[in-house]
Amino acid sequence: MTRILMKALLISGLFLQFNCSSSKTAVIEVPQKTNIPTKTISGIYQDAAAQYKILAAKLPANRFPKTYHAKKDSLETSGSDWWCSGFYPGTLLYLFQATNDKQLNSEANRMLEALKKEQFNTSTHDLGFMMYCSFGKANEITPKAEYKDILVNSAKSLSSRFNPKVGAIKSWDSDKNEFLVIIDNMMNLELLFWATRATGDSSFYKLAVTHANTTLKNHFRLDYSSYHVINYDPATGAVQQKRTAQGYADESAWARGQAWGLYGYTVMYRETKDPKYLTQAIHMADFMLNHPNLPEDKIPYWDFNAPNIPNALRDASAGAINAAALLELCRYAPNAAARKYFSAAETILQTLSTDTYRAAPGTNGGFILKHGVGHHPAGTEVDTPLTYGDYYYIEALRRYQAFIK
Repeated sequence: MTRILMKALLISGLFLQFNCSSSKTAVIEVPQKTNIPTKTISGIYQDAAAQYKILAAKLPANRFPKTYHAKKDSLETSGSDWWCSGFYPGTLLYLFQATNDKQLNSEANRMLEALKKEQFNTSTHDLGFMMYCSFGKANEITPKAEYKDILVNSAKSLSSRFNPKVGAIKSWDSDKNEFLVIIDNMMNLELLFWATRATGDSSFYKLAVTHANTTLKNHFRLDYSSYHVINYDPATGAVQQKRTAQGYADESAWARGQAWGLYGYTVMYRETKDPKYLTQAIHMADFMLNHPNLPEDKIPYWDFNAPNIPNALRDASAGAINAAALLELCRYAPNAAARKYFSAAETILQTLSTDTYRAAPGTNGGFILKHGVGHHPAGTEVDTPLTYGDYYYIEALRRYQAFIK
């Protein structure tokens, strides 16, 4: 919240309570009506829906949006096998829930039909992103036997990449003497927990816990920042290398990687109630929120150790993921920490909702957010819109709304 707005709310006495821990009720100063700059949340949803209709009109048949290049007025697309393919239909479904605009639901269903063959894709670890963010959301809205089957098959395909010697799911295929695991993979475990609930087969649950424990053991530094990539020996499970791929340097803290880890361990606590996962999520949140290189508006630079800070690019997608994660973490954390996390998420959403980050209607190729950073070292998707930035921004807004009684 801005200081001016918060002061006005304090004067008005508009206070609400929400449950920010598993055992206590925290008193948080939350406005009865959110006031994100220039638009209400409802207005943001309407603008976002209009943007996604523009995006839909630009898409070739059976292609998924990837990013938009403003200088060339060019939409970059992908096939269904791209790791981001689930975010577009997922965002459409979130917006359908928010607006009841049936055109959005129809477009989502069209894309789900093009995506469903990926349930049998065993060449990727990203089936959680691809299938749970899409079919998982669709099944939540309208449960169907077909959706359940697709999701279970997706969980089986993901499980096929697990190596019991390493105790983890392989991320990227590479040399036979390497077994690469990236922090992003924590985001795919939610699909496995769902599969155990849906089928009663505990093997999915056990696999997710084993992967999370292996990652907890090897991916983190003493300050609770995360490496991006761990290279294991597939024969022995020994760590061979700790490095980055999309960050600035092997020992730097790549911003989106930190966000993936925070979100992932928050989900781990939700699904298992194991306190070590909550402790890890709290440590990760505090690492980021207390970092001297985190700007006041809480939108991180693309890497916390980028050499040209304060002139380094910001990553709106990392900010959106953090907001969504913090708005769940504050439900589990002790009250003082919960207030801090809620406030930080609120600041992120306010910042992302300004003209600096949220595109004007009819611009940005139909995407909602600007200024995402995909793969800076490779020079791809740098300072562009990103489908996952949009997805977690809308998810965070939905979670934020849930606190308003």
